[in-house]
Amino acid sequence: MAKPFASSADLDEKTETLEVLDDGVYALTAEGDPNVGAIEGEDFLVCIEARATPVAARDWLTKLREHTDKPIKYLVLTHYHAVRVLGAAAFEAETIITSETTRHLIEERGMQDWASEYGRMPRLFKDPDSISGLTWPNLTFENEMQICLDHEGGTKRGTLHLKFCGRGHTAGDIAVWHDKSKTLFAGDLVEAQAALYTGDAFHMDWSSGTLDAVKAFRAEKLVGGRGPVAMGTEACDAAIEQTREFLTGMIEHVGAAHKAGGTLKDAFLATHTALAPKFGHWPIFEHCLPFNVQRLWDEMDGIDWPRIWTMERDREVWDQLQD
Repeated sequence: MAKPFASSADLDEKTETLEVLDDGVYALTAEGDPNVGAIEGEDFLVCIEARATPVAARDWLTKLREHTDKPIKYLVLTHYHAVRVLGAAAFEAETIITSETTRHLIEERGMQDWASEYGRMPRLFKDPDSISGLTWPNLTFENEMQICLDHEGGTKRGTLHLKFCGRGHTAGDIAVWHDKSKTLFAGDLVEAQAALYTGDAFHMDWSSGTLDAVKAFRAEKLVGGRGPVAMGTEACDAAIEQTREFLTGMIEHVGAAHKAGGTLKDAFLATHTALAPKFGHWPIFEHCLPFNVQRLWDEMDGIDWPRIWTMERDREVWDQLQD
């Protein structure tokens, strides 16, 4: 029997848990669904990630409002994927921030990604008609920027550092570092006990220098793109290294099939066999792996810039590898 396409059969609601990680530092996790967060400034909020629709975002904001009623001044989006950004209208933020590369990706492939991700993960798109259009930043940066959380001269709330750590999950991912609480919102550059999606990734960069830069923050609390919050430096390092292990395992087994003159299907089967014993029970493993292997195969064919995923291409790759 053919496997259901991507996450189309994953229709069970997940339990959402709001965690207060430190004074004014919040994370919402949901059993492997995309994580979101927020950090309080002196008289404003910075929210991190926007969910797939405004209705889904309002569910998160309702929980957040049980802890703070400060207005949302900034919405930081770590990258361009639809399930992370299309709920932005619910926040009514003064400023939406991304990297400059992420803005380029929205221009280049935002509409195709919207259709692709809706087809792959329909449950996340709660009331899709509430989406008014693509999410556009009104502030971008190349490598790094800072948001002071206090009024001038204050030290109570600290500073947020937004940093491009290198090409990884996409070409433009950023990490959000709160120096005061030693908390890192890593976006999908790190997953804790959840499988990686690498369909738009730069596997070799990500598994080496980019993760090294993420690890260099020496976080004591790490909120990855999915999965539980890692608490303590040892657990944060472990989450980063398990992400690296997933990537290097893919590189090893796809690379072996590619070097041997095998087929894409050979690469997929070898990679699935190697990774499934450790990672196969994690959220979205089966969903992601065909798209991951295709992208890595493209890299090994010399295609540096990821090809755009469309609904048609999604189905073509799925049917080729998951029959």
